[in-house]
This record gives sequence, structure tokens and C-alpha cells, in this order.
Amino acid sequence: MKVQYLEIVASDVDAVCAACAAAHGVTFGTADPFLGGARTTTLPDGSSIGVRGPLRDTEAPVVRPYWLVDDIEAALAAATRAGAFVAHPPMAIPGKGTFAIYIQGGVEQGLWQL
Repeated sequence: MKVQYLEIVASDVDAVCAACAAAHGVTFGTADPFLGGARTTTLPDGSSIGVRGPLRDTEAPVVRPYWLVDDIEAALAAATRAGAFVAHPPMAIPGKGTFAIYIQGGVEQGLWQL
């Protein structure tokens, strides 16, 4: 298992980016409109971390891993067979891959296919 993208939704994006940068020596870029306005940094293994604000009033802060998969449809089907709820069906992001979100046991997780 590999986390391809770690999404952090926070009420103070700049503060979270500054803390991560200070603690881990990374640099976050400007807001990426394809990732909900997330400021991202790419890690040495090619994975990335994105920090963004809520996209709606009801979105709570969350840290959501997106697991790298070879077949997002098959992985999502397996998660639903195990009792997960699909919170967001697969959607392609130009130049980045395809993502989906599911909830299992109250925990939000994502899937990512390159």
C-alpha cells in the first residue's frame, strides 16, 4: 500500500503549510484549482501532500489518505463489498489521475489511480 496523495482540509491553510514546512523542510506551492485550491508539495517518492480550505460550509477539517491503486473501479467495488459507503465516485483530474472517496467506520479514505 502506498499513499499517493495526502489531503489535509483545514480552516487555516497557511498555518498548516507553515508548520509542515518548518517541521519537514518542504515547500508548498500556490493554490491548485484542479485540487480544490490545495497548496501542494511533492515528496521524494513522487507522492504529494495538499492542504486546502473547506469547499463548503459543512465540510469539517479532515486528513484523508488517497491510496494508490492500479484499478480504481475494482478497488472501490472491493471497499463497498466490505461495507464502505461511496462518498465520491471516480472522477478524473486532468494531468493528475483519477480519484474516489469512500467512508468506512466513520473514516474517510480515498483511492488514486494514475
